[in-house]
Amino acid sequence: QEEKKQLTLKVEELERKLETTSAQNIEFLQVIAKREESIHQCQLRLEEKTRECSSLARQLEMAIEDAKRQVEQTRERAASRERAAQSKMLDLETQLSRNKTELNQLRRSKDDAERRYESRLQDLKDRLEQSESTNRSMQNYVQFLKSSYANVF
Repeated sequence: QEEKKQLTLKVEELERKLETTSAQNIEFLQVIAKREESIHQCQLRLEEKTRECSSLARQLEMAIEDAKRQVEQTRERAASRERAAQSKMLDLETQLSRNKTELNQLRRSKDDAERRYESRLQDLKDRLEQSESTNRSMQNYVQFLKSSYANVF
């Protein structure tokens, strides 16, 4: 009986331990279930965040590509404007050079014309002076003839 009592006590103790262990197991299973649910929720959030990050990465890539296109277009427009400005500058320089050449030719022509006119004016002055001298000589001769005829008659 003593042995039975001890065995009964041992069985009761083992049953209590079993109950305690079962209770702990249930608690552990509940904790594990909560953790698994938490892990599942975290995985769902992680997948959602991953999709969101992928979407944002695609948007970022598209924005970067768009920015690159805009920069390239701006560069092309700037280069085109620069080429147009260079071309216009060359045209203006060419036109300036032609105008300077034409101005120099006109100045030379003007100087040549002035020299010719001065020469012609001087020639006309000399001829006028010669003509006036001839005219005075003739007037003096006519005067001489008048006074000679007056003296004769």
